[in-house]
Amino acid sequence: MTDIRRIAFIGNALPRRCGIATFTTDLQQAVAATSSKVETAIVAMTDKGRSYDYPASVGFEIRDDRPEDYVRAADFIRDGGFDVVSLQHEFGIFGGEAGGDILALLSRLTVPLVTTLHTVLAKPTPVQRRVLLGVVDASSKVVVMAEKGHKLLRSVYGVPAEKIEVIPHGIPEFDFVEPDMAKAKLGFAGKPVILTFGLLSPNKGIEVMIEAMPSILARCPRAVYVVLGATHPNLVRDQGEAYRESLVERVHELGIDEHVVFLDQFVDQATLLGFISMCDVYVTPYLNEAQMTSGTLAYSFGLGKAVVSTPYWHARELLADGRGILVPFGDSKAIGDEIAGLLTDDARRQSIRVRAYAASRSMTWHHTAERYLEVFEHAGRGQGLRIFPRPSSAPGAAVARSLPDVSLAHFLALCDDTGLYQHAVHSVPDRAHGYCVDDNARALLVACALSVPDEQPLSAPLASRFAAFVQHAWNPDTRRFRNFMSFDRRWLEDRGSEDSHGRTLWALGELSRSAAHPARQQWAAALFAEALPSVDGFSSPRAWAFTLLGLDGYCAAHADRQEAHRLRTTLADRLVECLDVTATRDWVWFEPGLAYDNARLPQALIVTGLATGTPRHLEAGLRSLRWLMRRQVTPEGHFRPVGSASFGDLRQPPKPFDQQPLEATATISACLAAWRADGDAAWRDAAERAFDWFLGANELQLPLVDTESGSCRDGLHPDRANENCGGESVVSYLLSLAEMRALARQTEERPNRPSLRLLRR
Repeated sequence: MTDIRRIAFIGNALPRRCGIATFTTDLQQAVAATSSKVETAIVAMTDKGRSYDYPASVGFEIRDDRPEDYVRAADFIRDGGFDVVSLQHEFGIFGGEAGGDILALLSRLTVPLVTTLHTVLAKPTPVQRRVLLGVVDASSKVVVMAEKGHKLLRSVYGVPAEKIEVIPHGIPEFDFVEPDMAKAKLGFAGKPVILTFGLLSPNKGIEVMIEAMPSILARCPRAVYVVLGATHPNLVRDQGEAYRESLVERVHELGIDEHVVFLDQFVDQATLLGFISMCDVYVTPYLNEAQMTSGTLAYSFGLGKAVVSTPYWHARELLADGRGILVPFGDSKAIGDEIAGLLTDDARRQSIRVRAYAASRSMTWHHTAERYLEVFEHAGRGQGLRIFPRPSSAPGAAVARSLPDVSLAHFLALCDDTGLYQHAVHSVPDRAHGYCVDDNARALLVACALSVPDEQPLSAPLASRFAAFVQHAWNPDTRRFRNFMSFDRRWLEDRGSEDSHGRTLWALGELSRSAAHPARQQWAAALFAEALPSVDGFSSPRAWAFTLLGLDGYCAAHADRQEAHRLRTTLADRLVECLDVTATRDWVWFEPGLAYDNARLPQALIVTGLATGTPRHLEAGLRSLRWLMRRQVTPEGHFRPVGSASFGDLRQPPKPFDQQPLEATATISACLAAWRADGDAAWRDAAERAFDWFLGANELQLPLVDTESGSCRDGLHPDRANENCGGESVVSYLLSLAEMRALARQTEERPNRPSLRLLRR
């Protein structure tokens, strides 16, 4: 954080009893705890006729039925020197029709506004639409907590994709624990416990769960259903406790009084976490599909509970892929069958718990606060998520935007009847270092990239030569690819590195999807399938990432290969776990140091998350790439790849030299993957900046490429360019040029291209 010093949060606040109050207070406290340099205050909404003993964190109070309070709140924010405002929007907490009184406050703000939408209606009334669009128009950014919210904002309200951020509901940091100790403490020792908590109201479906209890008790006679939560204050005001009493009466009619416990309490967080800890199954039997977010679901999921839920929008996303169980709305039999099944199958219940807990680690309040702080800071700069400052008048910035034609002259000069040479002395092939599977696999990626309309493809014999090298590199005895071959065609090892194996799989996977000839697609798919299982035992994060990039192509071409899909999830989960274990607020990376091909790690998570519809993979990829990009830019705004002098340094800022083409190429691909994922044009700008590095927009103002021959120097030293033009460098440049030319054609063909987003399905 460099620009934001004071943040005002507008919303309900504790001790008011509602989910918005809990969320606003939790978010404000998490942001305050994350950065000691930031001051926070809450502008609290107070409902008509009520008063609350607000804590010191509440700096101003708006009585929701007093229009003048909204105006005075704007004055409070202006006079208080706040830098940004975070609004929690829910139609029911503001005065006026559809909560329209809030617009009087927003229209008077003189600082950026970031709005969290807790509800996005699929079928709004005309007034609701007008109010929501007024809020969105006043906001620099809008945040939703589920991908369904993003989809509705785009399709129903026409909100630009670049204005929307998806940040999951925050959860407390809590260890994965067994329920026995909490059960004993709370008086439920030895009993299977089912839990629902939250403010009681008819839309929660508690009566459906009560009807399911007899069938559960038939299979699990000691089971207890605990309903924790006070009746919703609005319901008490209008109807008293009639709803709760009707539930108690139905329990008595069914003769299950000893197995259903109502706890009429609004508990603090510590008490709540104790109750969640003790349950074996958490259930949300909500009756309404249009539930955008559920804090109760997020909390239980985050504590690693086996959740059974109806398929409202938030539950469908959070509990997908075996992270929970979904049952039809209002179906007591289905709920009873699933809960009884979980209570009598310890292994299955534990498996769901582990998946849920692992998937929720990026949702803790610390991570959530960091995400919000990023959005606040960029809103404060008036740049949305433009995290990459573009150079303006800096020397070398005015690089021609027209892209060079593809020239293969130098590339062809580095090839012989064996394959692509590793190195060159200046532009002359260096036979002393022979060949490697790494570069020949990259050459196959070049063949794929050029086998499209408007590009000149590689000749079939040349592409076959690279494929033959890869085939010959496969060692069936070790189940691994060899890497290094001498000029006289002797393999120098029985197996190459894990990274070279992963990179070869990447090329094979892409060939299986997009090779120019069906026969080569079939060959690549067969060899990919044979070599893939070895990766399960690898420990290199880069090998995992390269393999994931290959799986992106392979799984697209072979959707029925279940083992490939399983390993895809496993490898992506491993990368996220590395990030979770290693990352701090200042070091958002998978390892304690930076090395080579860095951007491929976030790219692998981005393309995997986008293809599989897994938010945690996509979020981790975007978050780590944002962090990396901030470290790959000079004060003047040029791209500066992580230098090789930094390799192995632990948690240190990257050194500027030596700079290598491989890093620019990886960055271009990763940024364009991020652009396709969230539609933010800043990513496309960053890719263009990284490509300009090849053409001379770098710290030495030296072009690395000769566009006429297509040669590319091996990198930048502190005082000069490396004049050698080896195989890795030329394929890096050709891959980037092909990718940028494809982007240019796409932009020309579809200038108003809608942004792609996760979970289109």
